[in-house]
Amino acid sequence: MEQLAILSNRIPKTNGRKSAARLTRNSKIIKTIISAVQAKKGENIISLDLRNIQEAVADFFIICEASNQPQIRALSEYVEKQVEEKCGEKPYHQEGYKSMKWVLVDYVNVVL
Repeated sequence: MEQLAILSNRIPKTNGRKSAARLTRNSKIIKTIISAVQAKKGENIISLDLRNIQEAVADFFIICEASNQPQIRALSEYVEKQVEEKCGEKPYHQEGYKSMKWVLVDYVNVVL
């Protein structure tokens, strides 16, 4: 537990750069992702606001369900296309496209 206390007291280094602006629920990328998920009939959409958790790896997690593998692929690919067109952002990282049981699309501050 002592190591965790040390980590929580650390001040993030910015190396003279401005830190990235924190997202809000009204941020364009979040609205775009949720709209794209709804357009492809994603179900049980949950948006988790993690901004108050200092150790969180992202500001928001957006979680949803899909009925089958083709819908998972269509949903995730449509989200990527819409975010690139409307927000000019490409995913930092993607996982799960091989098995299609789940897919993770990471936009650094938002993870779907």
